Amino acid sequence: MYKIFKFPKDFLWGAATSAHQVEGSNHNDWTEWEKENAARLSKKNEGKYPPENFISGRACDHYSRYEEDFDLAKKLGHNTHRFSIEWSRIEPEEGKFSELEIEHYRSVIRALRARGLEPFVTLWHWTMPTWFVEIGAFEKRANIEYFARFCQRIVKKFSGEVTFWITINEPEIYAGNSYLKGVWPPQNKNFISYIKVLTNLIKSHKNIYEIIKKYDSKAQIGITKNNIYFEAYQNKIGNRILKKFIDWWWNFYFLNRIKKYQDFIGLNHYFHNRIKNFKFNQNENKKISDMGWELYPESIYYVLRSLKRYNQPIYITENGLADAEDKNREWFIKESLKNIHKAISEGVDVRGYLYWSLLDNFEWDKGFWPRFGLVEINYRTLERRIRPSAWEYKKIIEANSIEIS
Repeated sequence: MYKIFKFPKDFLWGAATSAHQVEGSNHNDWTEWEKENAARLSKKNEGKYPPENFISGRACDHYSRYEEDFDLAKKLGHNTHRFSIEWSRIEPEEGKFSELEIEHYRSVIRALRARGLEPFVTLWHWTMPTWFVEIGAFEKRANIEYFARFCQRIVKKFSGEVTFWITINEPEIYAGNSYLKGVWPPQNKNFISYIKVLTNLIKSHKNIYEIIKKYDSKAQIGITKNNIYFEAYQNKIGNRILKKFIDWWWNFYFLNRIKKYQDFIGLNHYFHNRIKNFKFNQNENKKISDMGWELYPESIYYVLRSLKRYNQPIYITENGLADAEDKNREWFIKESLKNIHKAISEGVDVRGYLYWSLLDNFEWDKGFWPRFGLVEINYRTLERRIRPSAWEYKKIIEANSIEIS
């Protein structure tokens, strides 16, 4: 017995990428950090992966092969695509903007539109020009104006060609890994810096929202927010108290501060976190991804339901798993979509689903070994191969529904 779950008319279906992870041949703070830390990261993994695994290099060469990749997205039935603009390409030196690179991204936008894919454009997906880092990056309030200037340049150039703008990708992940844990560049493990960076990113988003509206009042603007389903095990009071606090700080604080400055919420969702006996991450891990992350598709329902309070349209801008053998991806997509449909049926205004990622890519400090893509990349030859799960996803898109027993 099968049940059909129908999605709303004009629902957006697609996948996402980020510039640094797929383009190749970048020069930014991350490429510098990779060179300095590749040997250390290889040793940390007991030599399982060689140092070159941790250097992005040419990545997927998406920079020069984007049309080929968008042909694959169209072939797979997608009608939307999220990508990011690499700030370090546009402004490699302070105040010196590359019109050639601006035109490259205009060509990317037009290539998407020519194939019937709605662009979701991310203005900042973590990487920065080296000059910006040298003057303190987002730790200094005064530096906000440099980021705003870059965004203004881009928005002014592409006004009328882009409807959906994402200002900042996962601010809490960036700030947490770079300044709280100190494992990402600049590896400044400092709680005061962590708070400063979050505060300055909130201010940055508000500034950019107003800049975009100045050039295009009809533009739709949001951030992408990595929200986690924190579950209080057995609903015990201590677990509930911890859940309430961490929900407030991780899931809602940033959104609360910008709620008058967004037209939609971009949800990135990967994690369930069971709080048990005052301890976090007490998951059962019945199924896990290649990254060791628990596969718990039910969690997206709870996260979506919690976002209903904002009364904003929601686009799921990232949701996926590392699965080199493609053994769990079809199941994960279908089960996630079933739970998304459940949230929609309860009045949550979800308008799109973008799987992470269209392509296998460079996964930050993990390098190339995690395989998130609907499309497999042979990093030696750069050959693209569509995975079986991607064809199953296409069937869902074409039907605008899922059929599950």
